[in-house]
Amino acid sequence: MKDLSVKVLDDADEEFVDILIKQGLKRNTAKVLAYLKGTDVATSKDLEVGADLRQPEVSIAMRELRASGWVTEIDEKKPGKGRPYKVYSLRVAIGNIIEKLEERKKKEAIATMESIERLKALSA
Repeated sequence: MKDLSVKVLDDADEEFVDILIKQGLKRNTAKVLAYLKGTDVATSKDLEVGADLRQPEVSIAMRELRASGWVTEIDEKKPGKGRPYKVYSLRVAIGNIIEKLEERKKKEAIATMESIERLKALSA
């Protein structure tokens, strides 16, 4: 039997995940992002164990992160026979991702305030 050492999310990471969720990210996507923030590279299996997700949840989260351009995916061949496995890493710094989330929230706030101002104008 193999003895594997995999990082897992701690309380600070869970708080990070909760804040990301409040900013509009899906829970699984936030968990994957928090895990990748703490490591240089991770395999799908690392993400499953470390972020406490199932394989389909990891795949869906990765699809969303790739669509945003935030992660890099590399196929790595296993020694011997078998299917290659995917290795993931952050393409952009976590600070840049947070800035993008901040910009998104600012735009939402401006749109909300414009709607409210329009409601006031229409009700007068």
